[in-house]
Amino acid sequence: YQQVASRLRLAVFMALMAGEPTLARRMTAGALPPLLDAERLCIHLLRCPPADRGRLIAAYEDASGYHGRGLMVRCPVYDHHLICLVPVDRDDDHVDGGLVVPLRALVRDDPRYALGIGAPVPLPATARAYDQARHALAVACHTPERIARYHDQPPLAGLLPRQQALAWAHAFLEPIRTAPRLTLDITSLALNFPRAGVARLLDISRNTVTAHLRRVQDALGLSLQDPRSRAELALALAVNDLPPLHGNAAAEHAPTPSVDSLLSTEAATTWAHAFLQPLGPGTDRAVHQTLRAWIQAGTDAQRTAHNLGISRTTVRAHLRAAEQLLKRSLQTPGPGTHELVHALRIADRAP
Repeated sequence: YQQVASRLRLAVFMALMAGEPTLARRMTAGALPPLLDAERLCIHLLRCPPADRGRLIAAYEDASGYHGRGLMVRCPVYDHHLICLVPVDRDDDHVDGGLVVPLRALVRDDPRYALGIGAPVPLPATARAYDQARHALAVACHTPERIARYHDQPPLAGLLPRQQALAWAHAFLEPIRTAPRLTLDITSLALNFPRAGVARLLDISRNTVTAHLRRVQDALGLSLQDPRSRAELALALAVNDLPPLHGNAAAEHAPTPSVDSLLSTEAATTWAHAFLQPLGPGTDRAVHQTLRAWIQAGTDAQRTAHNLGISRTTVRAHLRAAEQLLKRSLQTPGPGTHELVHALRIADRAP
């Protein structure tokens, strides 16, 4: 029973991550998770010893296999993460306290625990809530309280001129437009998780993941080992998911802009300035230098250390400091690194 309930909770979570709450409802043959009746949710991402996850899930599980109005799921990628989905009341930002109070108590009483908290989002935006909680957890791990909330900043994709950005994204992604759905799913996941984690998540071999990514690389003419290429592909996918603006059909016939022209707009420059502002005057200049060298070295800490003539331990320390300053997760694949790449690229081109 426990294995069946665990698989069902994971399936519901993955459907929500795909933006499909209706599919999540269809997956439940028995009792419907109360979470799916909520309009919004908030993700609390708990870092804990891997062996504690099963005990915690069982301790708060009810007779239906859920966790009251919430849902606790073992992260299928990171063994030390426990994903907790908590409903948010309809009329305000009050988060249901069923799981929140014990989660905070766990962190307070055990120094091995830390908690990252995302912002309330509609159910179809669960993937965004998860990214937010990951960023917050990266900050929480380096604070005395070991609890941190996500500090929101508008995503870059939504700030670019919509029609021009869509034209660029469509042209950029055209070579993989007819790729199999599995290839596209693997590519999207590989931008946010290590390849071994993608293999575990989809229950396929790592060689299969690599083969699909190689096809995408060959079609697009880029290397997914390069963080700059990963960031550009992630931006194209994010823009491609945006709805077109109405009443601007003439833009469809305009020449396809370059990504550099899109990133040179005033909105993009303002976004980059705000993103990098915590690294400005008054902070350790070595942190900024390490971040640039780290991107140049393909986010390889050992190569970064060699290129800068410092130790790998110092590189890691600078990355942890940057995570606290930028309020972003940088040491695991994902949107934090993508945003850093774009911000540095924009700042380098700004007048």
